[in-house]
Amino acid sequence: MKKFWNYAKQKLNVDKRLIAIYCVIYFLWGMGMDWFGMQAGIAKFTFWWQVITCYILYMVPVSLLLRGLPFHMQYAYGLIAMGLLEFAGYALQTSYAYPDNILDQFFNIRNFSLGMALFFALYFPTGNWLVGKIYALLFEKS
Repeated sequence: MKKFWNYAKQKLNVDKRLIAIYCVIYFLWGMGMDWFGMQAGIAKFTFWWQVITCYILYMVPVSLLLRGLPFHMQYAYGLIAMGLLEFAGYALQTSYAYPDNILDQFFNIRNFSLGMALFFALYFPTGNWLVGKIYALLFEKS
């Protein structure tokens, strides 16, 4: 366990500007996905502020921990992180899945949360790539 904490401290000790970019990008991404989920009648957060707890307080630290790993490792570890988040959200009823939504129709209701976790696990490698590009564009000198 001590090995993990040392790893985590190292990975989370980053430039505050990088964290700010993660927070802005993930907040906008989360608000956009919540809006899309409502418009498409797929799923939504029960409260708008859950974007902050899920995307910023949960997903940003996970992204930082996974940053620098190969795509497949970020996705695999991200799948575990998102599986736990999706499970908790629907178990605690802080997330709402619209009845008979398009994912239920296409994949079956029993596969809804799994499908969501499989999709949202892509956030970690994609988010790390996007934030890295924006950070480099804004702050790294050529």
